[in-house]
Amino acid sequence: MRWQDLRQSGNIDDRRGVGGRGIALGGGGIGVLILALGVWLCGGDPSQLLEGLQGGGAPQTQTTTPANKTAAPDQSRQFVGAIMGSLEDAWKQILPQQSRVRYQDPKLVLFTGQVQSACGVAGASTGPFYCPGDSKLYLDFSFFNELEREFKAPGDFAQAYVIAHEFGHHIQNLTGVMDKVQRAGQNNRLAVALELQADCYAGIWANYAQKQGRVDAGDAEEAIRASAAVGDDMIQKRTQGYVVPDSFTHGSSQQRMQYFTKGFQSGDMRQCETLR
Repeated sequence: MRWQDLRQSGNIDDRRGVGGRGIALGGGGIGVLILALGVWLCGGDPSQLLEGLQGGGAPQTQTTTPANKTAAPDQSRQFVGAIMGSLEDAWKQILPQQSRVRYQDPKLVLFTGQVQSACGVAGASTGPFYCPGDSKLYLDFSFFNELEREFKAPGDFAQAYVIAHEFGHHIQNLTGVMDKVQRAGQNNRLAVALELQADCYAGIWANYAQKQGRVDAGDAEEAIRASAAVGDDMIQKRTQGYVVPDSFTHGSSQQRMQYFTKGFQSGDMRQCETLR
């Protein structure tokens, strides 16, 4: 992907290496339960959070010391800043044009290990997530290593897909779709629909990036490979050796590829209707 000369977003909150302790929300484990629901709805695995709750309360953030306070922004930081800038530019045009909803920028929080969000305390093990309570995306760069090593989905466009998917949840928050799903409670069918729509919205951004001349040959395949790798069926096969479709919360590999491709080929939010 041709990202090096893209505009850098000003909505990056880089908390890597920042000291301090997390604050548990809502008396004991309530904050963890809120975050677990948010992670479950927005693309993560809440099991470790719930295991921590059973072990005696919310996880505590460890105090860390910055390795080099004066270090220049690294390439990974520059990359996510460029992708966020492109996503902002894309949705600033697309959202009001196609849905007549007022656009507002989210923020991307970079962290290492654990982070405090408006949804509670989260660790890197939950994966990237979006918190509707503060309109922020949260990312630990270790997930990109896992995406390449464990999920066999390398490439900068695969990483961009991950960010675009979480940004898609922000668009759902602006349109009111996320609130509708959250009010329905833990419903696997709606959770899958939410995730597939976010995949489709990631595809819409990829369509925009292609029109801007930013997509190289093979980039779309990287994103499609990544969407397939994080399908519920693939993850269940890898972790437990068998598939339980009734427990899906994100959609199968085929579904995730299908909806990313829908968005990428059409650039049309109407093609992303999954909650009918």
